[in-house]
Amino acid sequence: MYKVFMNDKPIILTDSPQNEKGFKVYDFESVVLDEILYKLKKDKINGVVLFCRDLNNCWKEFTKHFKVVKAAGGLVLNQQQEFLFIYRGQKWDLPKGRIEENESIETTAIREVEEECGVQNLSLDRFLLTTYHLFYQNKQKRLKVTDWFLMNTNYQGKLTPQIEEGITIAEFKNKSNTKEALKNTYANIHLVFEAYDA
Repeated sequence: MYKVFMNDKPIILTDSPQNEKGFKVYDFESVVLDEILYKLKKDKINGVVLFCRDLNNCWKEFTKHFKVVKAAGGLVLNQQQEFLFIYRGQKWDLPKGRIEENESIETTAIREVEEECGVQNLSLDRFLLTTYHLFYQNKQKRLKVTDWFLMNTNYQGKLTPQIEEGITIAEFKNKSNTKEALKNTYANIHLVFEAYDA
């Protein structure tokens, strides 16, 4: 199954005939994707399930409709077991960014977390999951594919939000503050925490 978000509304590609979400189910082979995107963009529907007979083939066909942007980010824990968050665009988020040329996805993840938060001494723990979301840039449809890693740090210094990227706060949050932040975040960030708890 692939779950792709557009404005926090899911497009679920699946080869399972069951639809437990209550969204309308379409046959991938007969659907007009631009119509689905329009309905999601205009808040006419809250999500959709696209049924695929061959999921891998469906995914290849689906991604052909977009310019794919690869990115990586981190769910970072400090020694107090607090999570690192950034605040941007009126929402709490996790640090992430686009891969640069000839850069490994692991290097991207660490570099972006360091740049966006001013944190140091990061170590990769494990891969968590890949998330997907759609957006428009310069009238072009883009699919952001983000690989997420669990990271650890013993950094005790001051965090510095990357203002030029629109980040106004970078801070570690304890369990109760994390729960509060997750009330004002993106659907994909919930998936990252679900992968961490799994």
